[in-house]
Amino acid sequence: MAYVKKIFDKNFLEYASYVIRDRAIPDIDDGLKPVQRRILHTLFNIDDGKFHKVANVVGECMKYHPHGDASIYSALVVLANKEIFIDKQGNFGNMFTGDSASASRYIECRCTQIGKDILYNPEITKYVDSYDGRNKEPVSFRAKLPLVPILGAEGIAVGMSTKILPHNILEVIDAERKCLKGEDFQLFPDFQTGGLIDVSDYQDGNGRIITRAKLDTSDPKKIVITEIPAGDNTENLMQNIETAAKRGKVKISSINDYTTDKVEIEIRLPRSVHSKDVEDALYAFTNCEQSISCNLLVIKDNMPQVMTITEIIKYHAQQLQNILKDELILERGQLQEKLHLRTLERIFIEERIYKLIETMKTAETVNKAVKDGFEPYKKELVKAISNEDVDHLLKIPIRRISLYDIQKNRDEVKLINNRLKEIERLLKNLTGYAIAWLDSIQNKIDKTTFKRHTKITSFSQTDIREAVSADLSLRYDASTGYLGTNVKTGIEQFKVSPYDRILCMRENGDYSVFDVPEKTFVGKKMIYCGMSDKESLNSVLFTVFYRDPKTKFAYIKRCRIKQFILNRDYTILPDGMELLHVDTRDEFFFTVHYTKKPRLKILQEEMLSGDFLEKGIKAGGVRLAPKEVSKITFRRSKNQSASTEQPELGL
Repeated sequence: MAYVKKIFDKNFLEYASYVIRDRAIPDIDDGLKPVQRRILHTLFNIDDGKFHKVANVVGECMKYHPHGDASIYSALVVLANKEIFIDKQGNFGNMFTGDSASASRYIECRCTQIGKDILYNPEITKYVDSYDGRNKEPVSFRAKLPLVPILGAEGIAVGMSTKILPHNILEVIDAERKCLKGEDFQLFPDFQTGGLIDVSDYQDGNGRIITRAKLDTSDPKKIVITEIPAGDNTENLMQNIETAAKRGKVKISSINDYTTDKVEIEIRLPRSVHSKDVEDALYAFTNCEQSISCNLLVIKDNMPQVMTITEIIKYHAQQLQNILKDELILERGQLQEKLHLRTLERIFIEERIYKLIETMKTAETVNKAVKDGFEPYKKELVKAISNEDVDHLLKIPIRRISLYDIQKNRDEVKLINNRLKEIERLLKNLTGYAIAWLDSIQNKIDKTTFKRHTKITSFSQTDIREAVSADLSLRYDASTGYLGTNVKTGIEQFKVSPYDRILCMRENGDYSVFDVPEKTFVGKKMIYCGMSDKESLNSVLFTVFYRDPKTKFAYIKRCRIKQFILNRDYTILPDGMELLHVDTRDEFFFTVHYTKKPRLKILQEEMLSGDFLEKGIKAGGVRLAPKEVSKITFRRSKNQSASTEQPELGL
């Protein structure tokens, strides 16, 4: 059994590690998941400037991706619709309507030059064997831009998930430029579908945003949705609005979708209903407003790690300098090798060293003769001559020797030397070079295509309780003891909405808070019924009169109900006490009547409720007098006649 458990544990850990690192979570270095990386690697390899059938690209990519063509095709379509790395031709779907792309055999694609500029440099990229060992694929591209915030990502792995929102590429470039300059920067999401977003709780990529559709309410008799919230499409949004209308949450007469390359959903309103009246209901009861939570989880140093947008920009600012440094060092080595060969060729031809090999009979003597011929010119050489250099010189055709242009060689050497000096200068100022590179790539990007689509604004999430109108009648029938919106008899208490909550106090002093009921039994003597929102409860001061059954002493307690748990019973009385009366007036006069007893001269006293201090809901009351109480009567003012006394309750 222990052996089986060990096998299960080992296999589960391997599976979990594979799903986390190789499928669901993007890598911080290039911002890509493995399938995306393999698609771009395939496009770079087969690039000839022409469009390729997506079916062919998918087939080629299967050399590297062992999970079937469907996952490759869907990932390619999503990546192509980002319009950064892949040029597309044909129907790649419509992000506004949710229409899917055509079959892979009908559409074509190719990699963009900007994509190659940002990602592709095989000479400084680390490659590993593909899953079958027949090909090589990159561990990760040496990306010069932080693609994690540009592309965004969403994935669920074992025990963790990531939700990264996309950002505008021009704004990301600007942020990285500011980071290199040591300036402050901020980045917020941008969606291709447009809409409005509130980023007050974005928390640098690990909070949440509220996204809304953009509504045109200029016509009072119709509403036109011109931009949709992030992650939604017009088909889903229309179905959602129609469902809300059928449930009576939103008042509309018709809805039509005229979306093409721009969103246009027209909502017609019924008579006597205007666009301003429906706007809040659309945000409250439909997907016109949504809240999106973010979790910026990436693979860094082969391990999953939660980071912020700021940390990723700073990481990539350093990575850009490292990549540019590696490219410069690589170019310097290539130029030095080229300069060495050009110098060898010039001396070999100009000084007629090739004449020395005419009488040589063996390869060894030829090799020695060439090397000896260069001895007087050692100081002119970039490095010592090698056997490979000799082979290169011996392969120069006679025609090229006879047509050799010394001036052309000198001009080429001059250009190489100038570039080597430029490389040395750039290596000493990598920060400035990185900023210049960002400027150059920004100039290549189409400002119209990649302008900000989503407008950043400020709004609070629409409260459903505020959006719905309070037009339901809450009735209480004392004869049956029922309370609710479906109670047809009795007295109307007040108007409510389906989302309100009610505080109800019964004749024994028990009270509870619950959602507005259709019909519920509360007893044939309800003492109090009111709204339970914070503002309403804070404004209600309960004055409670109760009596000790043993001593017959009466007590008064003034308190407010501020805290409660929904659908739970509470009591406003101390244990074992009997309720006499509950009053919700702020201040009033009351008369305490004492039980007649020998030697008791004062049989009643008049008091003012305001003379007693307010206490907590769980506190005990104040004893009115150390005498047995027979009853308590109430009136509003001291000058009020006895005939207008209010009836005592609870006696």
